[in-house]
Amino acid sequence: MSENLVNLKKKFKTNELKIYETDFWLWSLRPHQATLGSGILSLKRECKAFGELKKEEFTDLNNMIKVIESTLKQLFRYDIMNYLMLMMVDKQVHYHVIPRYEKEVKLFGDIWIDNSWPSIPNLGGDALDIEELNKITNYIKENLVLDNN
Repeated sequence: MSENLVNLKKKFKTNELKIYETDFWLWSLRPHQATLGSGILSLKRECKAFGELKKEEFTDLNNMIKVIESTLKQLFRYDIMNYLMLMMVDKQVHYHVIPRYEKEVKLFGDIWIDNSWPSIPNLGGDALDIEELNKITNYIKENLVLDNN
């Protein structure tokens, strides 16, 4: 496994916070919740450039996006979804998946506010402890919407 892929997995705790995976993509909860349900969508093989994706990876990406959007829409009623592919530091194909909310969302007794709505999201977000992250991860995993064709 390449150093870039190893670093991405470590930085974003993709294995520990895994929500769902397909043959080519892995969706995990983002350790810093920019907004409720923020995630990382990462290609499972080493790849430094979006243009290097294979046809089957693009097809699978479409399937994964349907699962992500259907699931988060059902659970949290986001208003719009942002996908950011930055790769300035982490030179591995991945997206920051940021659901955006015009209004506050309540979950597990907490109130989540998208403070930068309707501007560019603040990627810093809240650094949650592993228990809180696991609670959100498990809630999403238990409520996946997989039949979205």
